[in-house]
Amino acid sequence: MSPPQTVELHTPGGATRIVFEPALPFADLAGAAFDLIVADSNTVALLDRSNGNAVVVVPPGEACKRSRVLVELLAAFAAHRLTRDSVVAAFGGGAVTDLVALAASLYMRGIRVVLVPTSLLAMVDAAIGGKTGIDLGGIKNLVGSFYPATEVRIRSGLITSLSQREYRSGLAEVIKAALLADPHLLELLERNRAAVLARDDAVVARVVRAAVQVKIDVVARDFRETGVRAHLNLGHTFAHALEAAAGLGTWTHGEAVAWGIARAMYLGCEVVSTDRRWARRVLRLLAAYGYAVDPASVDPAAIVAAMQLDKKRRKGGLRFVLQTGQHTTKVHTAPEAAVLRALQARGEPQGERMV
Repeated sequence: MSPPQTVELHTPGGATRIVFEPALPFADLAGAAFDLIVADSNTVALLDRSNGNAVVVVPPGEACKRSRVLVELLAAFAAHRLTRDSVVAAFGGGAVTDLVALAASLYMRGIRVVLVPTSLLAMVDAAIGGKTGIDLGGIKNLVGSFYPATEVRIRSGLITSLSQREYRSGLAEVIKAALLADPHLLELLERNRAAVLARDDAVVARVVRAAVQVKIDVVARDFRETGVRAHLNLGHTFAHALEAAAGLGTWTHGEAVAWGIARAMYLGCEVVSTDRRWARRVLRLLAAYGYAVDPASVDPAAIVAAMQLDKKRRKGGLRFVLQTGQHTTKVHTAPEAAVLRALQARGEPQGERMV
C-alpha cells in the first residue's frame, strides 16, 4: 500500500496539513488521537466504535447547519469537558465539516479541528481553505468564520459510498476548479467523461488532487477573500439564490453551482463580453455531465430577491464572478435587468464576442 501524500496550506490564520491517504477501510479513523468525533446519522455507521472514543451525532446534510444544532454541539463540547488543547474531528460531508469547524472556532475561542470529508464536494471544496458556516433565515452560510483546520484527511476511496447524485454534486466543484485555473484538469474532464462518471479509482484520485491544488493555490494568496479568492464563487451568487428560493435541500449545492455557472456564462456574454466560444464550451461540458443548464422552474423574481440577501453583496450592488474567456475571471456588478435576462436565457450563445 502506497504511503499517504501530504501538502500544506499556509495562511495568516494558520497552517493546514492536507493528507491524501490510501483507500483505507472506513472504520480506521485513528480515533485515539481525538478527544471527540462528530459524525452525522449516516456517516456514524462507518466508524469503529470499539476504541471507546466519544462520538456526537448530528443531523445529515443542510439540517445540521442550523443555529440550534450549533448551540447543541457547543453544549456537547462542554459536556465532554473539552479544553483549549482538545482535538475534535468532523467525519462527514461539507455540511458537517462547516458546522464542526465553526463550533471549534467558537468554543473557548478556538480549539483544534481535524476534518475527514466523506463526500467529493467536501474533499475538493468545503473542507479546504478554512471557511466555516451555518445557514440563517433560509440564507446559506450567512453566519461563519475563517478558521483553518489543523489537518484535512482526504480519502478518495470514500467516494465509492456516495450516491450518484451526491457524487455529481461534488463534480460540479471539480469542474469549477478546472474552469478557473487548470487547463489539464479541464481536458481530463472533457476527454475522460466516462471514466470520471464510472468513478475509476486512478482517474478520481487525479481529479481530486488537481481540484484541491487549485483551491490551495487560491486560498494561500487570499485567505480572507479580499481579492482573488472571490473567484472561487464562480456560479455561487446564482446558486445560493436558487437554493434559497427553491428551499434549502431541494437542489444539492453542486447541482445549483453547475446551474449557476451556466447562468454566469449568459450574464458574462452580456455585461463583460465573454468569449462566446468559451461560453459554449462550458455549457457543453456541464450538459455532458448531466447538469441542468436551462432556466430553472423557479420564479426569476424570487431568485433575484434572494440575491439581495447574499453575503457577497456590496453597496454598489450585486457582484458576480464572471469569465471573459478561458481561465480569465473577474468580479463584476450587474444591473437587475441583465440578471433577469440571464436567468431566462437558453440555447448556446452565438458568435464569438458581444459587440
